[in-house]
Amino acid sequence: MAAIQRGIPIQDKTKVTELAERAQIDVRPPSKQDGRGYDVLLDGQDVTWEIRQAAVDASVSPVSAYAGVRRALTTQQRRIGLRGRVVMVGRDIGTVVLPEADLKVYLDASLEERARRRYDELLARGVPAVLEEILQSLMGRDQIDTTRAVAPLRPAEDAVIIDSDGLDADKVLEKVMELIRG
Repeated sequence: MAAIQRGIPIQDKTKVTELAERAQIDVRPPSKQDGRGYDVLLDGQDVTWEIRQAAVDASVSPVSAYAGVRRALTTQQRRIGLRGRVVMVGRDIGTVVLPEADLKVYLDASLEERARRRYDELLARGVPAVLEEILQSLMGRDQIDTTRAVAPLRPAEDAVIIDSDGLDADKVLEKVMELIRG
């Protein structure tokens, strides 16, 4: 997101890494009633919805493969997670960012289900979307994320895996709450 905002090509590993090392990222309770579950702040600026744009989505996996970027962002994610009482989502949270977490839930869903959810989310916010483009983007991202040398996408050994195909958010929450309670 920061590289795109500043016109830095994502292929420039050095500049992107330097930017990640300087960026201040925070996650806070939602400040607006626009469907968000939280605010994401980048250097004090609300980027909650901007980080969900197609250009950002297309850049996430290539940039996240840079070891320096991963180190910088892992440090920030740990700082946020270690405040406690947080639900953190990400492709390496349970294996790299917070391996000591009390409960690790690995939400799984088919590629088609994830594409449909993203498509529906975009349409609900009034953002034009093409389902097939989202499907292709997710497929490419999965390929990069599962095969990268640094922190590849995989469930932690002690994670509880929930297949969320066909489940709405309330049903998934219900399953997770059952795990928390007992």
